[in-house]
Amino acid sequence: MPQLSLSSLGLGPVAVSPWLLLLLIGVSWLLARVLAWTYTFYDNCRRLRCFPQPPKRNWFLGHLGLVTPTEQGMRVLTQLVATYPQGFKVWMGPIIPVIRFCHPNLIRSVINASATIAPKDKLFYSFLEPWLGDGLLLSAGDKWSRHRRMLTPAFHFNILKPYMKIFNDSVNIMHAKWQLLASEGSARLDMFEHISLMTLDSLQKCVFSFDSHCQEKPSEYIAAILELSALVAKRHQQFFLYIDFLYYLTHDGQRFRRACRLVHDFTDAVIQERRRTLPSQGVDDFLQAKAKSKTLDFIDVLLLSKDEDGKKLSDEDIRAEADTFMFEGHDTTASGLSWVLYHLAKHPEYQERCRQEVKELLKDREPKEIEWDDLAQLPFLTMCIKESLRLHPPVPAISRCCTQDIVLPDGRVIPKGVICHISVLGTHHNPAVWPDPEPELVLRAEGGLWLRVEPLS
Repeated sequence: MPQLSLSSLGLGPVAVSPWLLLLLIGVSWLLARVLAWTYTFYDNCRRLRCFPQPPKRNWFLGHLGLVTPTEQGMRVLTQLVATYPQGFKVWMGPIIPVIRFCHPNLIRSVINASATIAPKDKLFYSFLEPWLGDGLLLSAGDKWSRHRRMLTPAFHFNILKPYMKIFNDSVNIMHAKWQLLASEGSARLDMFEHISLMTLDSLQKCVFSFDSHCQEKPSEYIAAILELSALVAKRHQQFFLYIDFLYYLTHDGQRFRRACRLVHDFTDAVIQERRRTLPSQGVDDFLQAKAKSKTLDFIDVLLLSKDEDGKKLSDEDIRAEADTFMFEGHDTTASGLSWVLYHLAKHPEYQERCRQEVKELLKDREPKEIEWDDLAQLPFLTMCIKESLRLHPPVPAISRCCTQDIVLPDGRVIPKGVICHISVLGTHHNPAVWPDPEPELVLRAEGGLWLRVEPLS
């Protein structure tokens, strides 16, 4: 048995077992890691003192729950931005500092940094990974660049133009539902619920060429997407459930897993069915058939895409991109449309100007449906949409994590390892950026520039 000499301590040789040696090594390694983390933590705390900090809710939760995803939370954020127009520091629990930026001058330093220096923050985006995989939203580095290049053809005008027919049809279904509800005496509608179903209906047709009639009858796939979106948003507010092991022990975690399986099974089935079609028809025949129907859906583009080396996307990659666009496309679009309708309803005089602009454009047309080329002929409606997006951006924030120190224009430094929370909503309501950010304003075009002018009220 090995002997450990302790003669320097006045003790003779002591028999030591290999297991005890391993334990000593393990404890020493753990102690070294704890000491290194503690030093880094206190060093970061010292270096972050230059960033102002609002009062904490308490020492343990820090600022968690201070800005909730509610109307009151939006008011709190705008008050914080008015108090700290350059940005401020918050604590996610007792040990995780986050710098919230709400001014373009400081945001520019983070956004312009390379993806290796300021990559997407895993803490905030990791909740989506079991659902969305390693698609454009969550991937980084070379994989992100490769997929971005391969997906670019999906957004060519010639592919997007035929989608106008799909959008019009989906909106007509929603309008018919509203007319029926109005005729039955319904005085109130949950606009976001109806518009979410309409955007999901449109996306399912554009991404998969699949019509689930989800606006008219329940759809398991659509219900699963809505459930997943709600569960992710809920988890962000539950600090104790940030750890996957704990989350999947909860009822919500089990619901999340079930919904993920359902969504993945649907996407996989569509991909496999389309793969079986390609060999039997051949690529040229397949494209000719698609040309006759005038639509090439997102799955088609992904299946046919090749990189510079002739490599195609795997089924797993295609599923990740399709699921990502179903998530990112439906919720953001529904949110943006709902807020536009909300602001126009609050200001009927501007609603009427938008209506007259559209009626004038379509006055000699039958059927009266918006076409691709019409989108550039609606300047006043476009201005109202842009101002609504300023007031209520569908994506209120994005996150980055610094892998190196980042020096800001004013000389302050964001230490390595610190999370940067870029507040889109805060920037849009920042009085240091906008002279009068809170009154709702419209836009007009003058000399090629977008100018904010008279208040809507």
